[in-house]
Amino acid sequence: MIQKLFTDFYCVAGQRAQACTRCVAGGLLLGLTLSTLPARAEVSAALAADKALLQGARHWRNWRDVSDWIRVSGDNGGKPFAIIDKKGANVHIFDAAGKWLAASPVLLGLAIGDASVPGIGERKMSDIKPHERTTPAGRFVSEPGVNLQGEDIVWIDYDAAISMHRVRTSNKADKRLQRLATPTVTDNRISYGCVNVPAAFYDRFIKPALGAAAAVVYVLPETHSLNALPTLHRPQS
Repeated sequence: MIQKLFTDFYCVAGQRAQACTRCVAGGLLLGLTLSTLPARAEVSAALAADKALLQGARHWRNWRDVSDWIRVSGDNGGKPFAIIDKKGANVHIFDAAGKWLAASPVLLGLAIGDASVPGIGERKMSDIKPHERTTPAGRFVSEPGVNLQGEDIVWIDYDAAISMHRVRTSNKADKRLQRLATPTVTDNRISYGCVNVPAAFYDRFIKPALGAAAAVVYVLPETHSLNALPTLHRPQS
């Protein structure tokens, strides 16, 4: 009788142990399954955001939003690119994969505006009026080039004679270096439309990224909505 009682006890205990083991295993499996849900939700959200970008559902607020769209859509065509923020008076350089490399203050066209005057690239600088000295906005396929002084530059819009180059200090009255050094943006408007960059920044970042082959330069508008960027100047890449 005593032996039977011990035998029954161990049988029941064993069944309960097995049942507990199954419960623990099931709980762990359920826990692992549930733990993957946030990751899947995050992936779904990211995919939805990318889809919205690709479908043109734009709500751009700044250059960061534009760079995200470029990266997701591949609008740069696998080329290095730059984003020139006219309102912030700065330029951001990216590699072909969309990785941000560096940024710098820049000098821009004296006049506010997002378009170049027709035929301005064929006129003498002395014939260009102050209100015509704009830096045009849009998407431009840039090309490395050389100006009349033999200086290497990056053409943004060749027909309009708009380029990105090292800041020039020949005219002391312009105080271009001082303008670049101030924290304000209002005094960064001085050029005939070209984008002036500190020489050291040009040599270190712009020349390697944009000065060897065709690239893409996005100039953000200042009189149009930021979301209008894709509808502005946009030649085929």
